[in-house]
Amino acid sequence: MRATSARLIVGRLREVSTIGVVSALSAAYGTTLFGASDILKRLSASRGGSAGAALDVVAAVFIMIALFVAAIVIAGGVDTVIAGRVRQLTLLRLIGADSRQLRAGLLRAVVRVATLGALVGVACGAVILAIVRAVLRARDQIPAGHYAVVPAGAIVVTLAVVATAAAATVIGARRPLGATALRGAAPVRSGLRGAVAAITAMLGAAMLAAACVLGERGSLAGFGFAFFGAATVGVGVLLGARLFLPRLVTAMARLGGNGPAALVARKNAVSDPARTSRSTVGLLIGVTLITTIAAGMNALERSVRSWHDLTPAQMADTERLLSATSAVLIALIAISAVIAGVGFVSTMSLTVIARTREIGMLRAMGFTAQQVRAMISLESLALSGTAALAGLGFGLIFGSVGSQSLVGSVTSGFELGLPWPALVGTLAATAVLVLLASLPPSRRAVAIAPTEALAMS
Repeated sequence: MRATSARLIVGRLREVSTIGVVSALSAAYGTTLFGASDILKRLSASRGGSAGAALDVVAAVFIMIALFVAAIVIAGGVDTVIAGRVRQLTLLRLIGADSRQLRAGLLRAVVRVATLGALVGVACGAVILAIVRAVLRARDQIPAGHYAVVPAGAIVVTLAVVATAAAATVIGARRPLGATALRGAAPVRSGLRGAVAAITAMLGAAMLAAACVLGERGSLAGFGFAFFGAATVGVGVLLGARLFLPRLVTAMARLGGNGPAALVARKNAVSDPARTSRSTVGLLIGVTLITTIAAGMNALERSVRSWHDLTPAQMADTERLLSATSAVLIALIAISAVIAGVGFVSTMSLTVIARTREIGMLRAMGFTAQQVRAMISLESLALSGTAALAGLGFGLIFGSVGSQSLVGSVTSGFELGLPWPALVGTLAATAVLVLLASLPPSRRAVAIAPTEALAMS
């Protein structure tokens, strides 16, 4: 077996299974969107419309959003796998493998897994489309004719998924693989990173403020400022995530109390700032996207209710249209949150496995199985709770500003969107995610006898 073989670098298949799952979800989502776009284009053409190009653009935008989140999850997953195998990778470096060979071996493994996942996802998407078409044809809701079993866009989606996984692997492995030799990695210039992140976020905030002013004046440019302002703030958050997220996680972890399990959970949650940001940033983005759409549509509905020149019938029609649009957009963007959730669960599982020896030491010192479970659950709650609350905050601001940029000139004051069903649903989903992220690894952790755990390297 070569020193740079994929098995020696990544270990068991479970270490990179998340990449396959994320690739499958992304490919299935893209295939389904392009297939739905094809159905809608034919339906529009049969009624004399010409919405084909617009539908393809909309599908492409949502697919790119999903791929962006997938890239963050994959990069974080690769970084987590490498962090859990530092000893093995250092040994490979000592027997002659350099960082370039290790990256090449890792890249080959990821590309194989991502390709397999993407193909499975395309097949699942094709099956879903076939079922949907059969149901719609039975109800005579779509025109007759030949529909491609697999839409042409699925080929582009497959290539995009694999390319995204490869690029994310290169990014995620660049620093950690370079640090597995006898010398350590160069220290991160956190001061410069923090300054760039703060300036970027402030620039985005200024653009959001300008969007509100332009909206008050009835300028269509306001929505463009709102979009790019939110994107710029997001870039600032990504740049500074390693600096501010651990502090937020620490504050959240304090709510768990001061018992032994809570204290250890608080320490573990922020012991590695890079892992803390990896675990939370994808989930934060997913929650922000969903909340932005829900808050924006809710703010639009509130604004419409304040327009006194609409008849009751017009008001009812407008509210139904906005409600339906909100449901469709949230359904389209939800896959990003699902992908982020998969990444969070995987990261928690891998980090608990990497701490098997530490958990064995805690058990030997007197920690009970119940305390170990509580420790892992509290750590999961601190990480996911921070991501959910921060995402809700950003989403409420972005969505409300977007609404203001569109209808500010015909609405009195600033309408803050508060979509309570979406907010409650997000908190409920966070609770479910905590259970999914903590119960399986905690069950495995306490199943190993302390003596066996201490013997593991």
